[in-house]
Amino acid sequence: MTSDGVVRTNEPAKLEFTAFGDTFEGLKTIADVEYFASDQAIAEAKNQFRSENYGNAGALFYKATQLAPNDGEAWLGLAASCDRIRRFDLSDKAYRKAYPLVGATPAYYNNVGYSYLLRGNLKEARQNFLKAYELAPNDPTVANNLELLQSSVKNINR
Repeated sequence: MTSDGVVRTNEPAKLEFTAFGDTFEGLKTIADVEYFASDQAIAEAKNQFRSENYGNAGALFYKATQLAPNDGEAWLGLAASCDRIRRFDLSDKAYRKAYPLVGATPAYYNNVGYSYLLRGNLKEARQNFLKAYELAPNDPTVANNLELLQSSVKNINR
């Protein structure tokens, strides 16, 4: 940063011309530009999700996916938010985007399992929870979801 608050990187010689036909001295890079990182959007989205504001969380996770399309955490968060507002069509799309980015992780299978649990598809929920359990047998979230699934099976109205 120079004394006048201008950030310059790879500064050319004083008489060198820019692509705009101007000398470098004629251009300034603003140092205090507002930058909205995808991490900031994800942090805000997680706070909204924890507060059970799933629509707001979904909007912020969506913003994070637009800022950083290769952020698997943003896609998983978007999918989970869509699950909670029962937009399973959108959550399925988000899970499809997330899988190549995060891979076969316990968090992925746990979230997909919970999605199927919310839909009432207990067979698919169990398969995904068991995949998550195989990858992380000591994960308390996976264990809790398996217990939740078990109680769901016991409470089925026939």
